[in-house]
Amino acid sequence: MAKKKVYLRNKDLLAAIIESKEKGELTAEAQEMLILLAKRASTKMRYSNPEDRKDCISSAYLDLLRYWNNFNPERSTNAFAYYTEIAKRGFAKGWNSLHPKKYAGTISIDGGLGSDGIYTI
Repeated sequence: MAKKKVYLRNKDLLAAIIESKEKGELTAEAQEMLILLAKRASTKMRYSNPEDRKDCISSAYLDLLRYWNNFNPERSTNAFAYYTEIAKRGFAKGWNSLHPKKYAGTISIDGGLGSDGIYTI
């Protein structure tokens, strides 16, 4: 029985992030790893609309590239888990921007003539 090939090893990601932090910018190899991580994490979620998937993946990419430097290798050596969580939160941020539920379950009514606005019940 053949072993499954691991698509991204924590030690490789950790080394790429440490190298990036030393250089002060994300290396091309680290960028590719973070993008691969987000692509694979996206397969665990289901979307009825393919455009929603693309938008959520883009949001995850943005968060990964925005917050990559916040990882502290002195505090933790599990870069894979850290960046997977950032990607998952990026997916959620993208989904919530596409499908806001801020007022779910409420009914808004117009205050009528001479009123200052809308009321939510």
